[in-house]
Amino acid sequence: MDISHHSDQPHAIVIGSGFGGLAAAIRLGARGHRVTVLEKLDAPGGRAYVYKQDGFVFDGGPTIVTAPFLLDELWALCGKRLSDDVDLRAVTPFYQIRFDDGEIFNYTGDAEAMRQEIAKFSPDDVKGYERFVKQAKAVFDVGFTELVDISFADWTTMVKIAPDLLRLKSYRTVYGLVASYVKNERIRTVLSFHPLLIGGNPFTTTSILCLINHLERKWGVHFAMGGTGKIVEGLTKLIEGQGNTLRMNAEVESIQVAGRRATGVVMKSGEVIKADLVVSNADAAWTYRKMIEPEHRHRWTNSRIEKSKYSMSLFVWYFGTKRQYPDVEHHTILLGPRYKELLTDIFKNKVVAEDFSLYLHRPTATDSSLAPPGCDAFYVLSPVPHLGSGTDWREKAEPYRKSIERYLSKTVLPGLENQIASSMMLTPQDFQDRLNSVNGAAFSLEPILTQSAWFRPHNKSEELDNLYLVGAGTHPGAGMPGVIASAKVLDRVVPHGSTMKQETRNG
Repeated sequence: MDISHHSDQPHAIVIGSGFGGLAAAIRLGARGHRVTVLEKLDAPGGRAYVYKQDGFVFDGGPTIVTAPFLLDELWALCGKRLSDDVDLRAVTPFYQIRFDDGEIFNYTGDAEAMRQEIAKFSPDDVKGYERFVKQAKAVFDVGFTELVDISFADWTTMVKIAPDLLRLKSYRTVYGLVASYVKNERIRTVLSFHPLLIGGNPFTTTSILCLINHLERKWGVHFAMGGTGKIVEGLTKLIEGQGNTLRMNAEVESIQVAGRRATGVVMKSGEVIKADLVVSNADAAWTYRKMIEPEHRHRWTNSRIEKSKYSMSLFVWYFGTKRQYPDVEHHTILLGPRYKELLTDIFKNKVVAEDFSLYLHRPTATDSSLAPPGCDAFYVLSPVPHLGSGTDWREKAEPYRKSIERYLSKTVLPGLENQIASSMMLTPQDFQDRLNSVNGAAFSLEPILTQSAWFRPHNKSEELDNLYLVGAGTHPGAGMPGVIASAKVLDRVVPHGSTMKQETRNG
């Protein structure tokens, strides 16, 4: 099926409808391309897929909006306003952090409130905290403001930024940088956990990711009324408003190649769709390992893909309760008895430990419409090793869920065992089988320094002409701001539609 010649506009195929793919489709549409988005699942969103069950609405993955201006830009490209389709509400505290002994730290964007929280734990660390805040801003000013949407296709770009990276101590880990400013171990934990939100280990991830601390402080933490799925709906509406197409239940088998050029895709069904360019929002490692034959790959060989380091995975339990728990905040982080040791088990030893640290999401704290009257909707997320652990999640899932249920019942959700109205799970096996992620990693390649920027799979493929990558596995990385910004890089590396069509005619 060759639909690329039905219009004077060049045809772009986008594989996958996660936030990166949807943002890419909008940006390409605004630059004169005719776009077809192909999604394996029966609804758009990718990791942001929405599950509806027993009257409850569960966001599949991302729930924290920290850089709403990136969404504003996409709506503006279509002559609209984000507020036309999405009602964003600020959430405070950003997170309530509960230590294993019950001690609480309320993490907010209010400078004075944060100083008071720090002082509750360690008065001597207040000044060190304030110095850390200034350092996080300096890191943000380079790591995000200057570098987030540039292309690292040319190695000289990496050379040019090297002095800045050294000045900002990027050779240190997130935890190492935090520890150089504050001494109290609990404060160190509070200020260093953020890389886990994008698949990184604070003890091995470059300190550039301290920019997340400033990102939250600058713009706040928001939630979309109706759930993150409302943002997906809004983006889908923008794409269709541009006259472009989304196809569900449409899984891509492989990317077609002629010489050194991507020319379209072959579907699982056998259908062939031609295109002038292909953008993959599929997992970067999956794209190269599964969708492109080895003879067309010179950098991302099978061997290199297998030897790369991958992020941890996640065990996610979605559940609805028959009663409400009004004392539980929108975002709660429940820390277990171990910090560094648990992360070593997850990232290095690949062991599913007996203890865990959890992120508990209670969206009904902000939007009661996500559950039946008198009920609450939740999901609880536990970082676990990727499938390199060898864990059989068919056997492990229910015992693991039960242990989490007991812990929550004992701590913040009393009597939980008798209050479950709806329940479902997502395991590392699902990240591989359902979301096409190598090793079932939840955030693609681990964001260590040697797998960042130029060292990450490039937004403009280094293997094939007319192939581009967006999403967690390319620059700048995982997290909602990262994957949306990865599509912004396309504005720098993809020719404008009219230019590309002229080049095609001349060629």
